[in-house]
Amino acid sequence: MDGENYGRGRDRLKDRVAIVTGAGSRADGVGNGRAAAILLARNGARVVLVDTNTEWAERTRAMIEGEGGEAIVATADVTSPEDCARIVATGVGHWGRLDILVNNVGIGGPQGTAVEVDLEGWNKGMAVNVTSMMLMAKYSIPEMIRTGGGSIVNISSVAGIRGGIANLLYPTSKGAVVNMTRAMAYHHGRDNIRVNCICPGMVYTPMVYAAGMSEEMRESRRMRSALQTEGSGWDVAGGVLYLASDDARWVTGVVLPIDAGATAISSTPSPVK
Repeated sequence: MDGENYGRGRDRLKDRVAIVTGAGSRADGVGNGRAAAILLARNGARVVLVDTNTEWAERTRAMIEGEGGEAIVATADVTSPEDCARIVATGVGHWGRLDILVNNVGIGGPQGTAVEVDLEGWNKGMAVNVTSMMLMAKYSIPEMIRTGGGSIVNISSVAGIRGGIANLLYPTSKGAVVNMTRAMAYHHGRDNIRVNCICPGMVYTPMVYAAGMSEEMRESRRMRSALQTEGSGWDVAGGVLYLASDDARWVTGVVLPIDAGATAISSTPSPVK
């Protein structure tokens, strides 16, 4: 998808304040976090861009401001309770409120089965992929309650609902995000806070291609879905925008695969003749 004009022309989120974690991306590439931040800003939100890499987050800010949007950068480690509290305080201190939280940070983590996995790597992976989302919610929810409610969007993965990959950490942590989302939706529905989860499929993002990928592998990924097309960060961002907006006012506790139908099929299909 060409994201240059995607999502323009509507003010669905006018005057709302959003936090997007993992909002940076390599160079001018557009990953899930950068695409979500840009799309929220295009629809009127003012966005706090969180990343450990200041340069990457500043590039996202420049993209948003180049389109006339508003954004600030918060360099932080979302596994740190102190940093998470500071991120929320930064947004509220700058704009007076918080309406939207997009928990996008995640890593692949260590390889291996339960027998093989490195324990230190396991603990780090769970801290980044799961605990960080709890911490950001912990400090964001009171601010959302103060102003009448809000929306939290957690980014998981199709691996969290299907499993079936070679290492244990990644599907375990992403599955935890799925059920954390459901539990939080139940806990905070009475506070008018909606909590939903997106499970991206094999989208082609800077995190994927920076590690190196042959054209053969890229084509194989594309074919492992019902639509047999390639997705990008913009496809995931479209789901974030919907769930963050009032278009989804009656939607909470939902686990939304954005995967070209990969989770709808049991095996890799042959091309339709």
